Amino acid sequence: MNSPPHRAGHVAVIGRPNVGKSTLVNALVGAKVSIVSNRPQTTRHRLLGIATFPEGQLLLVDTPGIHRGEGKQSSTAMHRMMNRAARGALEGVDAAVLVVEAGRWDDEDALAFEALRDAGVPVVLAVNQVDRIRDKTMLLPYLQKVTEGRNFAAVHPVSALKRNGLEALVAALLALLPEQPALYGEDEITDKSQRFLAGELVREQLMRQLGAELPYATTVEIESFTVDGTMLRIGAVIWVERDGQKAIVIGKGGTRLREIGTKARQAMERLFDSKVFLETWVRVRAGWSDDEAALKTLGYE
Repeated sequence: MNSPPHRAGHVAVIGRPNVGKSTLVNALVGAKVSIVSNRPQTTRHRLLGIATFPEGQLLLVDTPGIHRGEGKQSSTAMHRMMNRAARGALEGVDAAVLVVEAGRWDDEDALAFEALRDAGVPVVLAVNQVDRIRDKTMLLPYLQKVTEGRNFAAVHPVSALKRNGLEALVAALLALLPEQPALYGEDEITDKSQRFLAGELVREQLMRQLGAELPYATTVEIESFTVDGTMLRIGAVIWVERDGQKAIVIGKGGTRLREIGTKARQAMERLFDSKVFLETWVRVRAGWSDDEAALKTLGYE
């Protein structure tokens, strides 16, 4: 009996902020390539997660959430760049997965769907966080409502966090991809460097540990990254926009900065499978998030 053809291709992972796109990418890849927090706009960069299966390979393009944005923060160069990154991710992909939160569909979900429709790629709807819906009888009317008048190649309720429903989602996505050999080695999980991932793991702790507004005024630059035998020696600069923010990130007696560094180092050691010596500094660069030139020097595309 002939085995099914091997398929491989690019799949854009699109949705409004904070619906679990990065959690889904990590679950499919089987490793942490995208940072996650419970704050919207945690993902700032276009990132490729490589998920390899016997039947094929999904090249998952994780993106910042597509958002209309309101207020001062949403009009910054950073947010314009994030929206460009999200929409640019649709260029050259073979398919897309629209991630929504089970039981919810709002203007930003509709905005994300419109971007996909305009791109003309087949779209699979992944209804995430179904584990949070206690009354499962509510799911069917919800699915009927969100699919009415919208052309989805397939619809899959999933829980990215609990890894439920992922096999069927993978099969649906692979079916939309061209027949071709794997485009990356089976041990490769992302197209980003360890240096980039190290910066993201520090930024993840800023998103998780700081108050509501402050994480958005911070970014991380890896100033040094050297291999010393079996150890990685990493120097990370946390950039903020004002002196007051610097004091908050450092914390009383340096306690918060130590906690950020410890958690980030532990995450790096798990991801890189190596001992890590991490040094962190906090520096002020006024207005970096609304300065296109500054964003470029800090690694934003």
